[in-house]
Amino acid sequence: MHEEPFRWVEAIANRREYIEDQLAPGSPIVALSYHDGILLFTLSRERQKLFEVYDRIALGGLGHPGDIERLRMAAIEVASTEGFARAADDVSLRRLANYSMSPALKAAFEQIYGPPFLARLLFAELGRRDAPNLFLRLDYDGSTHTNGGSFATSFEDFGVIAGKAHAMRQMENFLRGKDPAKCSLAEALKLAAAAWAAGHMALSDDREGEVPAMDRLRAHLHEQLAATSVEAAVMEVKAPVAVTYRSLAEGEARAMIS
Repeated sequence: MHEEPFRWVEAIANRREYIEDQLAPGSPIVALSYHDGILLFTLSRERQKLFEVYDRIALGGLGHPGDIERLRMAAIEVASTEGFARAADDVSLRRLANYSMSPALKAAFEQIYGPPFLARLLFAELGRRDAPNLFLRLDYDGSTHTNGGSFATSFEDFGVIAGKAHAMRQMENFLRGKDPAKCSLAEALKLAAAAWAAGHMALSDDREGEVPAMDRLRAHLHEQLAATSVEAAVMEVKAPVAVTYRSLAEGEARAMIS
């Protein structure tokens, strides 16, 4: 009997190691504020990675496509039910993540005889009126990381995910000190693309070091552009309709960063 808690902890550690190994090669995703709203950006080879969830909430995901789709549909269902039962303005990213998505992911991760979710998610919420934009990372074990708020000193104007923790730190280090909220869409795309390159370069090197110089980031980005598709979407503050989410055409986004 005394061995049971140890076996559970050991099983959880093995489970975490397995999931991290599966997520490791995933293409990074960058979301940041810009002058007219929020931009989401990534490079992909085979499948869509950026999605609309609700009127002012978007999602980027890396991991197993089936698990990302299950979580995307769950997020849409929760947000839609909340909006129908109350009002669209009552749907918030914090409630969606903290009270619905996080507990479900935690339960799946800790039930060692069932399959976990092989996914890491990045949510972005366009702030209403004068509220700041919110970026939230949701992991396979239910843990969350936000860009600030009630329990932080200040908000950051970005959120990132990648397959390895040090790659995410590299992207965050690159973006800190920048001021994307003042950027035009073209400027924001170039900044997001450089941050993506910083994270992608870090995936091939387990040593954590300084962020590469901008010329190295640009060279790596152009090398990767030859074999991948650009996927980008925006949520616009002054969208002409209630739906703020808009996918950018691949050619349009590629032309701005090339």
